[in-house]
Amino acid sequence: MSVPTQDADPKPTPNPPSHPKPSKHSQKVFKQYAKSTKRKMKGTSLLSSAASASIPLEDFTAFTTHLTSSTRIMALLGAGLSASSGIPTFRGAGGLWRKYEATDLATPDAFAADPALVWQFYAWRRHHAARARPNRAHAALARLGADMGEKFLAVTQNIDGLSERAGHPEESLVRIHGSLWEVRCVGVDLGSLDGGCGYRAENRDDPIVPALAMPEGADLSDAEFPLKEVDVEDLPRCPECGGLLRPGVVWFWESLPQENVKRIHDWLDGGKIDLMIVVGTSAVVMPAAAYIYTTKKQGARVAVFVIEPEEEWEKGEVSALDKDDWFIQGDAAVLLPEMLKGKIGIIRGPEAQDLKKHVVEQAI
Repeated sequence: MSVPTQDADPKPTPNPPSHPKPSKHSQKVFKQYAKSTKRKMKGTSLLSSAASASIPLEDFTAFTTHLTSSTRIMALLGAGLSASSGIPTFRGAGGLWRKYEATDLATPDAFAADPALVWQFYAWRRHHAARARPNRAHAALARLGADMGEKFLAVTQNIDGLSERAGHPEESLVRIHGSLWEVRCVGVDLGSLDGGCGYRAENRDDPIVPALAMPEGADLSDAEFPLKEVDVEDLPRCPECGGLLRPGVVWFWESLPQENVKRIHDWLDGGKIDLMIVVGTSAVVMPAAAYIYTTKKQGARVAVFVIEPEEEWEKGEVSALDKDDWFIQGDAAVLLPEMLKGKIGIIRGPEAQDLKKHVVEQAI
């Protein structure tokens, strides 16, 4: 495999997420995300703001018809999938963590230079991810995976673990960028992050160590709030050799896990692909973006669900859409459950009626 670098009867939703009132932090994150796209959002709550999205009836009908006849479907998932759950996307105007570009902290060099700073960044991300809830888009994709089995594969770039918490089957999910909830040993030589004793494990403790506990009544992402000094000796340590642990994520300039790449390529080699669903990603990071190109070569039509306008999303040749593809702008938590229900049935929730109203208005 060569990859360039009708309403259905309701079915039980795997671990259906509840919908509590969004926290102030979640609302702040989503407002930053909307502002970064230069798009005026309507409404006052986290969910109703995205429900202002409108879908032309012809697009809804054409997509549903193609979806219900599709036998092999792939999905590429990005940060926008979790935005309405309150997870920062670190793109655009909301892309800074304190005074730092988030991408500057997600590198081996950054960890080698200041492991305490990088661990504080990831401890903050773990803390908020642990308190976030999967949204209805996570639930819709989880049901699609449960229904289609090996005929569906979701390739997620997200490290927050919300797809898994929504009940997405492991056999239809590939985490190409690792997970916030995994750690691995790098030993004592920070100049060689491939060292260590080989220890690797899941860890969902919050805080992961006492020194990385979040301060009471303050947001660590606020640059006005001083970071405390954390000694390297107080950072997470390997229980087997005593070396330093690092987050189990794939940083910039690091290779993707080869077992994950092989799994994706093997699936792509498994036959004709009917549909590629792209959710919440700018689709410019390789090699993930190249999967769009590859699936199109194998006959797939592409459906993009993002909050950015189309002219801001299309960045290059790989992600260019054809006239038979779909570009649907809005919050995936609202859009996906409605657009996929011809295949998966109804994912119940307050946003479903909001979106249904917009679709019907197109027909009047």
